Amino acid sequence: MKMKVLTIAMVSVILLLLVACNGENTKESSTSNEGKEENVTITMTLSGNKATEGEDFELDVLPRMVNEKFPNITLEVQKLPDTQFETSVKTKLSAGQGPDIFTIWPLIGPMGARSIGEAGYLADLSDLPFLENINPGAIDDMSLDGKAYAIPRGIDMLGTYYNESLFEEAGIEEIPQDWNSFLEACKKLKDAGITPIVMGDKDSWWIQFGIYQLVANTVYSDDPEFDLKLRSGEEKFTNPNWVEAISKYKELYDKGYIVENSLGLGGPQAIQMFVDGKAAMVFDGTWEYAPIKAQGAVDFERGFFPLPGNDEGEPVWQAVATAAGWGVNANSKHQEEIKQILNYWFDQDSDLFKKWIEMESSISAFNGVELENEIFKYSYDLYQSNGNSTYFANQMWPGGVADTLQSTFAEIIAGRNKTPEDVAEAMQNKFDELWKQ
Repeated sequence: MKMKVLTIAMVSVILLLLVACNGENTKESSTSNEGKEENVTITMTLSGNKATEGEDFELDVLPRMVNEKFPNITLEVQKLPDTQFETSVKTKLSAGQGPDIFTIWPLIGPMGARSIGEAGYLADLSDLPFLENINPGAIDDMSLDGKAYAIPRGIDMLGTYYNESLFEEAGIEEIPQDWNSFLEACKKLKDAGITPIVMGDKDSWWIQFGIYQLVANTVYSDDPEFDLKLRSGEEKFTNPNWVEAISKYKELYDKGYIVENSLGLGGPQAIQMFVDGKAAMVFDGTWEYAPIKAQGAVDFERGFFPLPGNDEGEPVWQAVATAAGWGVNANSKHQEEIKQILNYWFDQDSDLFKKWIEMESSISAFNGVELENEIFKYSYDLYQSNGNSTYFANQMWPGGVADTLQSTFAEIIAGRNKTPEDVAEAMQNKFDELWKQ
């Protein structure tokens, strides 16, 4: 009987010792893992194309420098063409998925910060400290109800890239200051056997690049609140000033000033024709600086000026807008790691910020950052001096209106029986259909 009690007592002591030892081991194990960061992968999907030469900042430099700074973070980045990007990302977001970080445009367009933010897809970034160093207007374009939903890349301009050597060869001595002088320049180029303008209209969004510059002069210079009146029903796209802009753009095609078969050329092909010296001008934006500056078949100096849709003696108005930027998926499980990346990237003293500014083509929206690309100085100084500018028109429309503009104007380019009035009416019909929803 005594032996049995003794055995039970001994077993109890042994069990207590094992539990104590196990607790110590658990404590040591917990302590040894303390401070170790979990390896995470952050996905980033952007609209655009890879740089045609050298390293691409977002595809190459950004992931490398982020991983050097944060060894536990892997940043996987992909770029998709605009239309493919929009379809892919919106589909995934609606399913509660999507990349952690993705391209966002300002205002209310299909992938606009206000539209996507209102849908609940974007994380509130208002607490990021560097936002106070960004132009307030740019932040406002990326905000809704006082919440910042995206970080603006900078300021973008639509304009006319031109070949200074071909201008000189054709006897064009100065940058055109109004519509008639622009037409005269095109005629001189054509008479000299030079293709005045190349456009990649196979990528239909290119059709907007010229028209939005023209409506800045014919519509928004007279009525900056046109789009607000459009929503209230006070105005329509069939307004004579809109028809005038479409008619002016059609005139460039009718007179053969834009390359033949532009509907058969994609954007990259059009840019390649320009850098190879096969056309004197191309309508595009500041975001295309990298491929535009690439070495082509011939050497020449490039310039950039706003397409002057104004009458003689009137000031030129420009299409200037907050550039696309970056939003964060509200459903991402890695919010803290993403903010680590963003705070490093946009800290103006960081090596990553300096590298970004060095490689970035958009005009910076960060306070104190000087204009890097001399090619944009003429347009930028004009913008700074008179402020005569308006946002890109489609940034205030429901998704689908710009598509209608593009597809209907493409019928004009193709020689079908369409008029500028038809284009304006089709845009208004699409706007009425979508705005009522």
